[in-house]
Amino acid sequence: MKAESRKQKAESRRQKAEGKREQATAYCLLPTAHSSAGWTLIELVITMTVLAILSVGVIPLVKTAVKRQREYELRAALRQMRESIKEFHRDTVGMQCTGIGSVSSANSAPASGPQAATPPNGQGGGVNIDPRSKVVIADCTIFGVDNIERYPPSLDALVQGVNVVPRVPLGGAPNINQSPTETSGGLLANKKKIYLRAIPKDSMTGKDDWCLHSPFDDPGTCSDNPDAGIFDITSKADGTALDGTKYSDW
Repeated sequence: MKAESRKQKAESRRQKAEGKREQATAYCLLPTAHSSAGWTLIELVITMTVLAILSVGVIPLVKTAVKRQREYELRAALRQMRESIKEFHRDTVGMQCTGIGSVSSANSAPASGPQAATPPNGQGGGVNIDPRSKVVIADCTIFGVDNIERYPPSLDALVQGVNVVPRVPLGGAPNINQSPTETSGGLLANKKKIYLRAIPKDSMTGKDDWCLHSPFDDPGTCSDNPDAGIFDITSKADGTALDGTKYSDW
């Protein structure tokens, strides 16, 4: 009996010791109000520091990258429209128009409509034909009296297209009275050529409103006479580019 009593007392002491040890472990793992508030403040300070670093270093880089992309799109749009203007003007070389509201070249013969003679290598007629031009514009009515240089009358004309006829060798002229479905020398006798797929938007202003320049305008001023033709085109955006130049000077 005494032995069993001693065993029971020993077991009771062991259980009490384990209970105290578990309570001590739980107390150590459970943060107090003071320690919890301290760690939250540190985390807040670290978070604010990271945000400050991002705002100072990363955000300006992102803004610069976005601005550089918009400037690239603006240059691409200007290049596209200027190439269309040049291509249109190339196709007017060699035109011979007669009648009201049109002009006639010095070496043109009397005719009732546009004619195009393509001397080889620009000889024989005194006109240098760009080899990239395979057609000549056949509609003389799109050029106003002030558009003596025969530049595009509007951007819409480049998008909608104009009637053209194939260039023919020296000694011949396209028959503008021939049906558009008939062929002449393997080419359509009369068809419409589109020079610009669509009027692009200015990436800096978000609009398709551009500053148009005629051959007779002062540099840096938009044309106040649209009938004089479009010689060049620039942006109406204010501001300075990343390289220090003005958008209006591009």
